[in-house]
Amino acid sequence: MPMGHTATAQAGSGGLTATEHRLSNGLRVVLSEDHLTPVAAVCLWYDVGSRHEVKGRTGLAHLFEHLMFQGSGQVKGNGHFELVQGAGGSLNGTTSFERTNYFETMPTHQLELALWLEADRMGSLLAALDEESMENQRDVVKNERRQRYDNVPYGTAFEKLTALSYPAGHPYHHTPIGSMADLDAATLEDARAFFRTYYAPNNAVLSVVGDIDPEQTLAWIEKYFGSIPSHDGKPEPRDGSLPEIIGEELREIVEEEVPARALMAAYRLPEDGTRASDAADLALTVLGGGESSRLYNRLVRRDRTAVAAGFGLLRLSGAPSLGWLDVKTSGDVEVPVIEAAIDEELARFAEEGPTAEEMERAQAQLEREWLDRLSTVAGRADELCRYAVLFGDSQLALTAVGRILDVTAEDVREVAKARLRPDNRAVLVYEPVAAGAGESEEAAAAGTEEAAAAGTDENEETAK
Repeated sequence: MPMGHTATAQAGSGGLTATEHRLSNGLRVVLSEDHLTPVAAVCLWYDVGSRHEVKGRTGLAHLFEHLMFQGSGQVKGNGHFELVQGAGGSLNGTTSFERTNYFETMPTHQLELALWLEADRMGSLLAALDEESMENQRDVVKNERRQRYDNVPYGTAFEKLTALSYPAGHPYHHTPIGSMADLDAATLEDARAFFRTYYAPNNAVLSVVGDIDPEQTLAWIEKYFGSIPSHDGKPEPRDGSLPEIIGEELREIVEEEVPARALMAAYRLPEDGTRASDAADLALTVLGGGESSRLYNRLVRRDRTAVAAGFGLLRLSGAPSLGWLDVKTSGDVEVPVIEAAIDEELARFAEEGPTAEEMERAQAQLEREWLDRLSTVAGRADELCRYAVLFGDSQLALTAVGRILDVTAEDVREVAKARLRPDNRAVLVYEPVAAGAGESEEAAAAGTEEAAAAGTDENEETAK
C-alpha cells in the first residue's frame, strides 16, 4: 500500500495543500484537493529530457513522447486521445531539456479512466511499439521540426543560441527537437531501450489535483500502478555545470529570408531553484517583460529603432539558466545602433538597480503569473510535479510566490551587475536577404512577446 504524509497549509501557500505518498515500486504521488469545480487534473512527469540523450541520438526523448500516444497494451492506435476526449477531457504531452510530461484534465467522475490510461502505457507500451508506429511518429516529429524550426522566420534562433551558449559535448548543447539526421538514425530497438531505461515508476512523479477523494484516488493509483516493476538501470545525467560567466562574447551572423533585422542574445544566469534565479527573473521582467519595461520604452517608444523588444528567463535546474533577449529592428535601423542602446540600459541598470516602482510592478507581474498557474488544477498539478522531480520537494510549488516577494532590489541589482555583461552572452544577428527584406514590420514583431517568454516554453516540444 502507499506510504505517505499529509501536508498542512504552509505560510505563503494561499491555503493550498498537498499530500505526498510513495508506492512500493518507487512511484511518487502528490495529491491536492480542490472542490471548487468538478474536474480533476492528472499530471505525470518522467525524469528524462534531451539532456539525458547521447551523441547521435538527439531528439529521442521527444520522439518517444509522441510514441506514448500510439497505443499501449490495452489501448490501440489513437485510443488514448479518443477515450479522454470522448469522456469530456483534454490531454497532451511535452518534452523539455529536463523532463517529459503527460497530462489530462477530466470531469471528476472520469478520473479513474485517466489513471488507468497512464498506468497502461507506463506498464505495457512495449507490447504495442512496432516499426509502423515508429515510422509514423518519426515522420510526425520531422514535420514538426520543419514547421516550427526550419521553415519559419527566425525558427532556428533558439537552436543556434543554445548551441552557442553551451559548449559542444554539454548535455544542453542541443535542443529537444533533435536533428534530422539523428531522427533518421533512431531504430526501434533504440526506442525500446529508451523506454526500459526511463519509463519506470521509480523515475516518475504522478500528481492529481482537483475535486478528488484522496483515499479513493490513492486506491486507484495503487490498483493500476502498483504492480508495474521499478527499474534501476538509469544512468546519471552528464554534469551540466559551467562557470558563471562565459568569459567572452560569442557572435554569429545569420543571413536568411526574415522580415527584419534582429538582435537576439542569451545570457548565462543562475540555476533555477535559487534566490539568485528569482532575482534574475525580476531583473529581466523590469528590463524586458512587456510594454512597460525599460527596453521596450527605450527602443520602441522613445528611439523608435525597434518594433518589438523582450527579455525573458529560461529556467534550468541542471545547468545555468538563460536570459533570452529578442529585438526586431524598425525600418533600415542597423543592429549596432540597437546594441549600443541595450548595453547602455543594462549598464545603467547594473549601477542603479530597479526603482521602487519598477520592483513593485515586476513582483506583482510575476506574482500574478504564479497565481494564474496555481489557480487552475492543471497548472497546480504541473508545478507540484516540477518541484518534486527537479528539486525533490513538491511543497516548494506552494510557496514560490513568497520567495519572489522576498527578493530585494539589491538582489536584483547584484545579479544584473554580475551577469548582464557583454562578456557573458551569445549573440545572433539576423540580416535579411533580398527575398525577405520587404516584408512588413508587423510580421517582424509577430511572436516576439512569445520569444521574450522564451523563457518558459521555447524549450518544449509538444505532442498534438
